[in-house]
Amino acid sequence: MNVRFCITLFLLIASTFSFAQTPFQERYRPQYHFTPNKNWTNDPNGLIYYNGEYHLFFQYNPFGNKWGHMSWGHAVSQDLVRWKEVDVAIPEEKTFSIFSGSAVMDPFFTSGFGKEKGKVPMVAIYTADVPHTNQSQHLAYSLDSGRTFTKFSGNPVLDLDKKDFRDPKVFWHAPSQKWIMLVMWPHEKKVQFYSSKTLKAWALLSEFGPAGDTTGIWECPDLFRVPVDGVPGKYKWVFMMSPSPYMQYFVGEFDGTRFINESDSTKIFRPDYGPDYYAAITYNNLPLNNEPVSIGWANNWNYAGDIPAGDWRGGMSLPRRLTLKKLGNDWILLQKPVEEIFALQKSTNSYSSDKLISSPDASYVVEWGWNKNESQELVLGEKDLIIKYEPATGEVSLDRTASAGFQNDAYKKLSVFKGKIPGGGGAHRFKLFVDESVVELYVGDGELVFTMQVFSVKPLKQLQFSKTQQPFPVTIRDIGAYRE
Repeated sequence: MNVRFCITLFLLIASTFSFAQTPFQERYRPQYHFTPNKNWTNDPNGLIYYNGEYHLFFQYNPFGNKWGHMSWGHAVSQDLVRWKEVDVAIPEEKTFSIFSGSAVMDPFFTSGFGKEKGKVPMVAIYTADVPHTNQSQHLAYSLDSGRTFTKFSGNPVLDLDKKDFRDPKVFWHAPSQKWIMLVMWPHEKKVQFYSSKTLKAWALLSEFGPAGDTTGIWECPDLFRVPVDGVPGKYKWVFMMSPSPYMQYFVGEFDGTRFINESDSTKIFRPDYGPDYYAAITYNNLPLNNEPVSIGWANNWNYAGDIPAGDWRGGMSLPRRLTLKKLGNDWILLQKPVEEIFALQKSTNSYSSDKLISSPDASYVVEWGWNKNESQELVLGEKDLIIKYEPATGEVSLDRTASAGFQNDAYKKLSVFKGKIPGGGGAHRFKLFVDESVVELYVGDGELVFTMQVFSVKPLKQLQFSKTQQPFPVTIRDIGAYRE
Protein backbone atom coordinates (compact mmCIF):
# COMPACT_ATOMS: atom_id res chain seq x y z
CA MET A 1 0.00 0.00 0.00
CA ASN A 2 1.19 3.51 -0.83
CA VAL A 3 2.92 5.08 2.20
CA ARG A 4 1.53 8.56 1.48
CA PHE A 5 -2.00 7.07 1.30
CA CYS A 6 -1.50 5.31 4.65
CA ILE A 7 -0.33 8.52 6.31
CA THR A 8 -3.25 10.45 4.86
CA LEU A 9 -5.71 7.78 6.02
CA PHE A 10 -4.18 7.79 9.51
CA LEU A 11 -4.40 11.57 9.79
CA LEU A 12 -8.00 11.52 8.60
CA ILE A 13 -9.00 8.91 11.19
CA ALA A 14 -7.08 10.73 13.91
CA SER A 15 -8.65 14.08 13.08
CA THR A 16 -12.13 12.52 13.02
CA PHE A 17 -11.57 10.91 16.41
CA SER A 18 -10.17 14.14 17.80
CA PHE A 19 -13.20 16.10 16.59
CA ALA A 20 -15.58 13.60 18.20
CA GLN A 21 -13.82 14.08 21.52
CA THR A 22 -13.72 17.88 21.38
CA PRO A 23 -15.51 19.31 24.44
CA PHE A 24 -18.92 20.83 23.69
CA GLN A 25 -19.14 19.10 20.34
CA GLU A 26 -19.93 15.64 21.68
CA ARG A 27 -23.17 13.94 20.72
CA TYR A 28 -25.98 14.89 23.13
CA ARG A 29 -24.01 17.78 24.68
CA PRO A 30 -26.34 20.80 25.15
CA GLN A 31 -25.01 23.99 23.61
CA TYR A 32 -26.87 26.78 25.41
CA HIS A 33 -27.72 24.95 28.64
CA PHE A 34 -24.90 25.00 31.19
CA THR A 35 -22.83 21.84 31.50
CA PRO A 36 -19.38 21.61 33.15
CA ASN A 37 -16.37 21.12 30.91
CA LYS A 38 -16.12 17.56 32.17
CA ASN A 39 -17.18 15.25 35.01
CA TRP A 40 -20.36 14.73 36.99
CA THR A 41 -22.71 17.47 38.17
CA ASN A 42 -26.08 17.53 39.93
CA ASP A 43 -27.86 20.11 42.13
CA PRO A 44 -27.26 23.83 41.62
CA ASN A 45 -25.93 25.38 44.84
CA GLY A 46 -25.25 28.83 46.26
CA LEU A 47 -26.88 30.83 43.47
CA ILE A 48 -25.92 34.43 44.18
CA TYR A 49 -25.45 37.73 42.37
CA TYR A 50 -22.69 40.13 43.41
CA ASN A 51 -20.86 43.02 41.84
CA GLY A 52 -22.11 42.36 38.31
CA GLU A 53 -21.59 38.58 38.41
CA TYR A 54 -24.03 35.71 38.62
CA HIS A 55 -22.46 32.79 40.47
CA LEU A 56 -23.52 29.23 39.76
CA PHE A 57 -22.10 26.75 42.25
CA PHE A 58 -23.08 23.13 41.76
CA GLN A 59 -22.62 19.63 43.13
CA TYR A 60 -19.54 18.33 41.34
CA ASN A 61 -17.18 15.37 41.20
CA PRO A 62 -13.73 16.71 40.22
CA PHE A 63 -12.46 13.19 39.50
CA GLY A 64 -14.97 11.55 37.16
CA ASN A 65 -18.37 11.43 35.49
CA LYS A 66 -20.08 9.37 38.20
CA TRP A 67 -21.58 10.66 41.45
CA GLY A 68 -18.98 10.87 44.22
CA HIS A 69 -16.34 13.09 45.87
CA MET A 70 -19.00 15.79 46.20
CA SER A 71 -17.56 19.29 46.08
CA TRP A 72 -18.82 22.67 44.91
CA GLY A 73 -18.01 23.38 41.28
CA HIS A 74 -18.22 27.01 40.17
CA ALA A 75 -19.12 29.04 37.08
CA VAL A 76 -19.71 32.77 36.64
CA SER A 77 -21.64 34.88 34.15
CA GLN A 78 -22.51 38.51 33.57
CA ASP A 79 -25.81 37.73 31.81
CA LEU A 80 -27.00 34.27 33.03
CA VAL A 81 -26.22 32.91 29.55
CA ARG A 82 -22.49 33.05 28.80
CA TRP A 83 -20.86 31.02 31.56
CA LYS A 84 -17.18 30.73 32.42
CA GLU A 85 -16.21 27.76 34.55
CA VAL A 86 -13.62 28.51 37.22
CA ASP A 87 -11.78 26.43 39.81
CA VAL A 88 -13.57 24.16 42.27
CA ALA A 89 -14.84 26.47 45.02
CA ILE A 90 -15.21 24.17 48.05
CA PRO A 91 -13.49 20.76 47.78
CA GLU A 92 -14.43 17.65 49.74
CA GLU A 93 -12.59 16.88 52.97
CA LYS A 94 -11.04 13.62 54.15
CA THR A 95 -13.95 12.77 56.42
CA PHE A 96 -16.93 14.37 54.68
CA SER A 97 -18.34 15.53 51.36
CA ILE A 98 -19.66 18.99 50.54
CA PHE A 99 -23.38 18.62 49.88
CA SER A 100 -25.96 21.17 48.73
CA GLY A 101 -26.47 24.59 50.25
CA SER A 102 -26.71 28.31 49.58
CA ALA A 103 -24.64 31.49 49.63
CA VAL A 104 -25.26 35.01 50.97
CA MET A 105 -23.45 38.36 51.01
CA ASP A 106 -22.86 39.74 54.51
CA PRO A 107 -22.40 43.52 53.97
CA PHE A 108 -22.93 44.39 57.63
CA PHE A 109 -20.29 41.86 58.79
CA THR A 110 -22.76 40.09 61.09
CA SER A 111 -20.54 37.00 60.87
CA GLY A 112 -17.35 38.93 61.52
CA PHE A 113 -15.77 37.42 58.40
CA GLY A 114 -13.77 39.99 56.44
CA LYS A 115 -14.37 42.80 58.93
CA GLU A 116 -10.69 43.39 59.73
CA LYS A 117 -9.88 43.73 56.02
CA GLY A 118 -13.00 45.70 55.22
CA LYS A 119 -13.98 43.20 52.53
CA VAL A 120 -17.61 42.11 52.27
CA PRO A 121 -17.67 38.31 52.65
CA MET A 122 -19.56 35.86 50.50
CA VAL A 123 -20.65 33.17 52.94
CA ALA A 124 -21.49 29.65 51.80
CA ILE A 125 -23.73 27.53 54.02
CA TYR A 126 -23.63 23.84 53.11
CA THR A 127 -24.20 20.35 54.45
CA ALA A 128 -21.14 18.37 55.50
CA ASP A 129 -21.97 14.71 54.87
CA VAL A 130 -20.26 11.93 56.79
CA PRO A 131 -21.54 8.90 54.81
CA HIS A 132 -24.26 6.91 56.61
CA THR A 133 -23.40 8.67 59.88
CA ASN A 134 -24.13 12.39 60.15
CA GLN A 135 -25.17 15.50 58.26
CA SER A 136 -24.55 18.95 59.74
CA GLN A 137 -24.46 22.53 58.49
CA HIS A 138 -21.13 24.28 57.93
CA LEU A 139 -19.87 27.71 56.83
CA ALA A 140 -17.11 28.83 54.49
CA TYR A 141 -16.39 32.39 53.42
CA SER A 142 -14.76 34.13 50.49
CA LEU A 143 -13.24 37.61 50.29
CA ASP A 144 -12.46 37.42 46.55
CA SER A 145 -15.90 37.08 44.93
CA GLY A 146 -16.16 33.35 45.44
CA ARG A 147 -12.88 32.33 43.82
CA THR A 148 -11.47 30.89 47.05
CA PHE A 149 -13.19 29.93 50.29
CA THR A 150 -11.94 29.53 53.87
CA LYS A 151 -13.81 27.04 55.99
CA PHE A 152 -14.99 28.37 59.36
CA SER A 153 -12.92 26.99 62.23
CA GLY A 154 -16.01 26.74 64.43
CA ASN A 155 -17.90 24.33 62.17
CA PRO A 156 -20.46 22.86 62.44
CA VAL A 157 -22.85 25.73 63.12
CA LEU A 158 -25.91 23.46 63.29
CA ASP A 159 -25.72 19.78 64.21
CA LEU A 160 -28.65 17.68 65.46
CA ASP A 161 -26.69 14.42 65.30
CA LYS A 162 -28.92 13.19 62.48
CA LYS A 163 -27.95 11.00 59.54
CA ASP A 164 -30.26 12.92 57.15
CA PHE A 165 -30.52 16.67 57.81
CA ARG A 166 -29.48 18.72 54.81
CA ASP A 167 -29.61 21.35 52.05
CA PRO A 168 -29.63 24.66 53.98
CA LYS A 169 -31.18 27.65 52.18
CA VAL A 170 -30.28 30.94 53.92
CA PHE A 171 -31.49 34.48 53.24
CA TRP A 172 -31.67 37.83 55.04
CA HIS A 173 -35.17 38.70 56.30
CA ALA A 174 -35.15 42.49 56.43
CA PRO A 175 -38.39 43.03 58.42
CA SER A 176 -37.06 41.00 61.38
CA GLN A 177 -33.40 41.90 60.81
CA LYS A 178 -32.16 38.33 60.98
CA TRP A 179 -30.91 35.48 58.87
CA ILE A 180 -33.36 32.68 58.10
CA MET A 181 -32.26 29.11 57.37
CA LEU A 182 -34.40 26.30 55.95
CA VAL A 183 -33.11 22.75 56.44
CA MET A 184 -34.76 19.51 55.33
CA TRP A 185 -35.59 16.38 57.27
CA PRO A 186 -35.84 14.18 54.16
CA HIS A 187 -37.52 11.06 55.50
CA GLU A 188 -39.87 12.89 57.86
CA LYS A 189 -41.01 14.99 54.83
CA LYS A 190 -40.69 18.31 56.61
CA VAL A 191 -38.62 21.49 56.65
CA GLN A 192 -37.35 23.33 59.72
CA PHE A 193 -36.92 27.12 59.94
CA TYR A 194 -34.07 28.60 62.01
CA SER A 195 -32.92 32.15 62.69
CA SER A 196 -29.58 33.78 63.49
CA LYS A 197 -28.07 37.22 63.96
CA THR A 198 -24.52 36.06 63.15
CA LEU A 199 -24.78 33.05 60.78
CA LYS A 200 -22.86 31.12 63.43
CA ALA A 201 -25.53 30.28 66.04
CA TRP A 202 -29.03 29.15 65.05
CA ALA A 203 -32.35 28.91 66.94
CA LEU A 204 -35.33 26.81 65.84
CA LEU A 205 -38.39 28.85 64.80
CA SER A 206 -40.94 26.46 63.30
CA GLU A 207 -41.61 23.51 60.98
CA PHE A 208 -43.70 22.85 57.89
CA GLY A 209 -44.86 19.51 56.49
CA PRO A 210 -45.61 16.82 55.59
CA ALA A 211 -47.84 18.27 52.85
CA GLY A 212 -48.58 17.80 49.16
CA ASP A 213 -46.38 15.20 47.50
CA THR A 214 -44.88 12.93 50.15
CA THR A 215 -44.11 9.94 47.92
CA GLY A 216 -40.36 10.62 47.88
CA ILE A 217 -37.81 12.04 50.30
CA TRP A 218 -37.88 15.84 50.66
CA GLU A 219 -34.78 17.74 49.56
CA CYS A 220 -33.47 21.16 48.51
CA PRO A 221 -35.83 23.70 50.13
CA ASP A 222 -36.19 27.31 49.03
CA LEU A 223 -38.32 30.20 50.27
CA PHE A 224 -38.56 33.43 48.31
CA ARG A 225 -40.79 36.42 47.69
CA VAL A 226 -42.44 36.61 44.26
CA PRO A 227 -44.22 39.54 42.59
CA VAL A 228 -47.82 39.05 41.51
CA ASP A 229 -48.09 39.43 37.76
CA GLY A 230 -49.86 42.62 36.73
CA VAL A 231 -50.31 43.94 40.30
CA PRO A 232 -47.50 46.41 41.08
CA GLY A 233 -46.25 46.24 44.64
CA LYS A 234 -47.98 42.97 45.53
CA TYR A 235 -45.95 39.94 46.55
CA LYS A 236 -46.48 36.44 47.95
CA TRP A 237 -44.03 33.93 49.38
CA VAL A 238 -43.26 30.65 47.63
CA PHE A 239 -41.89 27.58 49.39
CA MET A 240 -40.39 25.28 46.75
CA MET A 241 -38.75 21.92 47.28
CA SER A 242 -37.98 18.54 45.74
CA PRO A 243 -39.91 15.41 46.74
CA SER A 244 -37.56 13.10 44.83
CA PRO A 245 -37.45 12.73 41.87
CA TYR A 246 -39.74 15.69 41.06
CA MET A 247 -40.58 19.11 42.54
CA GLN A 248 -43.50 20.97 44.11
CA TYR A 249 -44.30 24.41 45.51
CA PHE A 250 -46.66 26.09 47.96
CA VAL A 251 -47.75 29.74 48.00
CA GLY A 252 -48.52 31.77 51.10
CA GLU A 253 -46.99 34.18 53.60
CA PHE A 254 -43.88 34.22 55.78
CA ASP A 255 -43.97 36.29 58.97
CA GLY A 256 -40.34 35.87 59.97
CA THR A 257 -41.13 32.80 62.07
CA ARG A 258 -43.30 30.45 60.06
CA PHE A 259 -44.60 29.79 56.57
CA ILE A 260 -48.39 30.05 56.29
CA ASN A 261 -49.54 27.93 53.36
CA GLU A 262 -52.43 29.25 51.24
CA SER A 263 -52.28 26.59 48.51
CA ASP A 264 -55.01 23.96 48.22
CA SER A 265 -53.76 21.05 50.33
CA THR A 266 -55.63 18.55 48.12
CA LYS A 267 -53.60 19.48 45.03
CA ILE A 268 -49.96 19.16 44.02
CA PHE A 269 -48.46 22.18 42.27
CA ARG A 270 -45.29 21.49 40.29
CA PRO A 271 -42.96 24.07 38.76
CA ASP A 272 -42.21 21.53 36.03
CA TYR A 273 -44.27 18.56 34.82
CA GLY A 274 -41.46 16.81 32.94
CA PRO A 275 -39.12 14.09 34.27
CA ASP A 276 -35.87 16.05 34.14
CA TYR A 277 -36.13 19.05 36.47
CA TYR A 278 -34.94 18.81 40.06
CA ALA A 279 -33.42 20.68 43.01
CA ALA A 280 -34.17 24.13 41.55
CA ILE A 281 -33.34 27.11 43.78
CA THR A 282 -33.40 30.89 43.34
CA TYR A 283 -30.70 33.54 43.34
CA ASN A 284 -29.86 35.47 46.48
CA ASN A 285 -28.84 39.14 46.44
CA LEU A 286 -30.52 40.14 43.19
CA PRO A 287 -31.13 43.89 42.77
CA LEU A 288 -34.12 45.08 44.80
CA ASN A 289 -37.55 44.34 43.30
CA ASN A 290 -36.14 42.12 40.55
CA GLU A 291 -38.13 39.04 39.66
CA PRO A 292 -36.64 35.91 41.26
CA VAL A 293 -34.48 33.76 38.96
CA SER A 294 -34.27 30.00 39.42
CA ILE A 295 -32.10 27.24 37.95
CA GLY A 296 -32.70 23.49 38.26
CA TRP A 297 -30.77 20.31 37.52
CA ALA A 298 -31.94 18.92 34.17
CA ASN A 299 -31.80 15.25 35.05
CA ASN A 300 -33.55 12.47 36.97
CA TRP A 301 -32.08 10.35 39.77
CA ASN A 302 -33.66 7.18 38.31
CA TYR A 303 -31.17 7.14 35.42
CA ALA A 304 -28.84 10.13 35.92
CA GLY A 305 -25.75 7.99 36.40
CA ASP A 306 -26.27 6.16 33.11
CA ILE A 307 -27.23 8.83 30.55
CA PRO A 308 -25.14 8.47 27.35
CA ALA A 309 -22.63 11.25 27.89
CA GLY A 310 -18.87 11.31 27.49
CA ASP A 311 -16.42 12.88 29.95
CA TRP A 312 -19.30 15.08 31.20
CA ARG A 313 -22.57 13.98 32.75
CA GLY A 314 -25.39 16.29 33.79
CA GLY A 315 -26.29 19.94 33.33
CA MET A 316 -28.67 22.73 34.26
CA SER A 317 -32.00 24.03 33.05
CA LEU A 318 -32.32 27.45 31.50
CA PRO A 319 -32.47 30.25 34.09
CA ARG A 320 -36.13 31.19 34.65
CA ARG A 321 -37.71 34.45 35.82
CA LEU A 322 -40.62 33.87 38.20
CA THR A 323 -43.91 35.66 38.87
CA LEU A 324 -47.27 34.57 40.32
CA LYS A 325 -50.80 34.70 38.98
CA LYS A 326 -54.14 33.90 40.61
CA LEU A 327 -56.18 31.55 38.42
CA GLY A 328 -59.48 30.69 40.04
CA ASN A 329 -58.64 29.86 43.65
CA ASP A 330 -55.06 28.81 42.93
CA TRP A 331 -51.80 30.71 42.87
CA ILE A 332 -49.80 29.56 39.84
CA LEU A 333 -46.07 30.09 39.37
CA LEU A 334 -45.31 31.63 35.96
CA GLN A 335 -41.86 30.82 34.54
CA LYS A 336 -40.11 32.39 31.59
CA PRO A 337 -36.59 31.66 30.34
CA VAL A 338 -34.38 34.73 30.64
CA GLU A 339 -34.53 36.83 27.47
CA GLU A 340 -30.74 36.97 27.37
CA ILE A 341 -30.83 33.52 25.76
CA PHE A 342 -31.73 35.22 22.49
CA ALA A 343 -28.46 37.12 22.52
CA LEU A 344 -27.04 33.79 21.28
CA GLN A 345 -29.43 33.75 18.33
CA LYS A 346 -27.72 33.15 14.98
CA SER A 347 -30.70 33.20 12.61
CA THR A 348 -34.51 33.30 12.47
CA ASN A 349 -36.64 31.47 9.91
CA SER A 350 -40.40 31.30 9.32
CA TYR A 351 -42.30 28.24 8.11
CA SER A 352 -45.84 27.03 7.56
CA SER A 353 -47.15 24.27 9.80
CA ASP A 354 -48.36 22.16 6.89
CA LYS A 355 -44.80 21.60 5.62
CA LEU A 356 -42.06 19.31 6.88
CA ILE A 357 -39.64 21.56 8.76
CA SER A 358 -35.91 21.05 9.09
CA SER A 359 -33.91 23.12 11.55
CA PRO A 360 -30.38 24.07 10.50
CA ASP A 361 -29.03 22.83 13.82
CA ALA A 362 -30.07 20.71 16.81
CA SER A 363 -30.03 23.70 19.20
CA TYR A 364 -32.93 26.04 18.50
CA VAL A 365 -36.20 27.54 19.74
CA VAL A 366 -39.49 26.88 17.93
CA GLU A 367 -42.56 29.06 18.56
CA TRP A 368 -46.14 28.53 17.40
CA GLY A 369 -49.78 28.94 18.39
CA TRP A 370 -52.35 26.15 18.44
CA ASN A 371 -56.01 27.01 17.99
CA LYS A 372 -58.91 26.06 20.25
CA ASN A 373 -60.84 23.82 17.89
CA GLU A 374 -58.64 20.84 17.03
CA SER A 375 -56.50 18.26 18.78
CA GLN A 376 -52.89 19.05 17.94
CA GLU A 377 -49.64 17.14 17.55
CA LEU A 378 -45.98 17.96 16.92
CA VAL A 379 -43.49 15.21 16.08
CA LEU A 380 -39.74 15.75 16.46
CA GLY A 381 -37.23 13.53 14.71
CA GLU A 382 -38.39 10.04 13.85
CA LYS A 383 -41.15 10.17 16.49
CA ASP A 384 -38.44 10.61 19.11
CA LEU A 385 -40.60 13.20 20.84
CA ILE A 386 -44.34 13.66 20.34
CA ILE A 387 -46.06 16.69 21.84
CA LYS A 388 -49.86 16.59 21.96
CA TYR A 389 -52.42 19.18 22.97
CA GLU A 390 -56.13 18.67 23.65
CA PRO A 391 -57.72 22.14 23.67
CA ALA A 392 -61.02 20.79 25.00
CA THR A 393 -59.38 19.74 28.28
CA GLY A 394 -56.21 21.82 28.29
CA GLU A 395 -54.07 18.68 28.57
CA VAL A 396 -50.52 18.73 27.18
CA SER A 397 -48.41 15.57 26.91
CA LEU A 398 -44.82 14.78 25.99
CA ASP A 399 -43.92 11.27 24.83
CA ARG A 400 -40.32 10.13 24.22
CA THR A 401 -41.14 6.40 24.07
CA ALA A 402 -39.65 5.96 20.57
CA SER A 403 -36.33 7.68 21.35
CA ALA A 404 -33.80 4.85 20.99
CA GLY A 405 -30.48 6.51 21.79
CA PHE A 406 -30.56 5.45 25.46
CA GLN A 407 -31.31 1.81 26.26
CA ASN A 408 -32.24 2.17 29.92
CA ASP A 409 -35.27 0.59 31.63
CA ALA A 410 -35.96 3.53 33.96
CA TYR A 411 -35.68 6.02 31.10
CA LYS A 412 -38.12 4.00 29.01
CA LYS A 413 -40.55 3.56 31.89
CA LEU A 414 -40.58 7.32 32.54
CA SER A 415 -41.37 8.35 28.97
CA VAL A 416 -44.86 9.90 28.96
CA PHE A 417 -45.63 13.00 31.02
CA LYS A 418 -48.83 15.04 31.11
CA GLY A 419 -50.10 18.26 32.61
CA LYS A 420 -53.14 20.52 32.33
CA ILE A 421 -52.92 24.20 31.55
CA PRO A 422 -54.10 26.10 34.64
CA GLY A 423 -57.12 28.14 33.67
CA GLY A 424 -58.23 25.73 30.95
CA GLY A 425 -57.68 24.94 27.30
CA GLY A 426 -58.45 26.98 24.22
CA ALA A 427 -55.91 28.78 22.05
CA HIS A 428 -52.42 29.04 23.54
CA ARG A 429 -48.90 29.96 22.47
CA PHE A 430 -46.16 27.33 22.75
CA LYS A 431 -42.42 27.85 22.94
CA LEU A 432 -40.10 24.83 22.73
CA PHE A 433 -36.38 25.08 23.51
CA VAL A 434 -34.50 22.21 21.85
CA ASP A 435 -30.84 21.83 22.78
CA GLU A 436 -29.37 18.56 21.49
CA SER A 437 -30.65 16.17 24.21
CA VAL A 438 -32.57 18.64 26.43
CA VAL A 439 -35.96 20.13 25.62
CA GLU A 440 -37.98 22.65 27.62
CA LEU A 441 -41.61 23.43 26.70
CA TYR A 442 -43.32 26.61 27.95
CA VAL A 443 -47.06 27.03 27.44
CA GLY A 444 -48.80 30.41 27.46
CA ASP A 445 -47.17 32.75 29.97
CA GLY A 446 -45.22 29.89 31.50
CA GLU A 447 -48.04 28.53 33.64
CA LEU A 448 -47.24 25.01 32.39
CA VAL A 449 -43.65 23.86 31.83
CA PHE A 450 -41.98 20.56 30.93
CA THR A 451 -38.27 19.68 30.92
CA MET A 452 -37.27 16.40 29.28
CA GLN A 453 -34.09 14.74 28.04
CA VAL A 454 -34.53 13.04 24.68
CA PHE A 455 -31.76 10.73 23.51
CA SER A 456 -32.56 10.18 19.85
CA VAL A 457 -30.48 8.18 17.38
CA LYS A 458 -30.31 11.15 15.02
CA PRO A 459 -30.22 14.84 16.04
CA LEU A 460 -33.65 16.39 16.59
CA LYS A 461 -33.65 18.65 13.53
CA GLN A 462 -36.86 17.53 11.83
CA LEU A 463 -40.32 18.79 12.90
CA GLN A 464 -43.74 17.78 11.58
CA PHE A 465 -47.04 19.30 12.75
CA SER A 466 -50.23 17.33 12.33
CA LYS A 467 -52.48 18.33 9.44
CA THR A 468 -54.88 21.08 10.46
CA GLN A 469 -57.71 22.81 8.66
CA GLN A 470 -55.89 26.13 8.79
CA PRO A 471 -52.06 26.18 8.57
CA PHE A 472 -50.35 28.51 11.03
CA PRO A 473 -46.93 30.22 11.11
CA VAL A 474 -43.99 28.57 12.86
CA THR A 475 -40.82 30.44 13.85
CA ILE A 476 -37.47 28.78 14.46
CA ARG A 477 -34.55 30.62 16.03
CA ASP A 478 -31.17 28.98 15.68
CA ILE A 479 -29.36 29.38 19.02
CA GLY A 480 -25.59 29.19 19.28
CA ALA A 481 -23.30 27.87 22.00
CA TYR A 482 -22.63 29.90 25.14
CA ARG A 483 -18.93 29.05 24.84
CA GLU A 484 -17.01 30.00 21.72
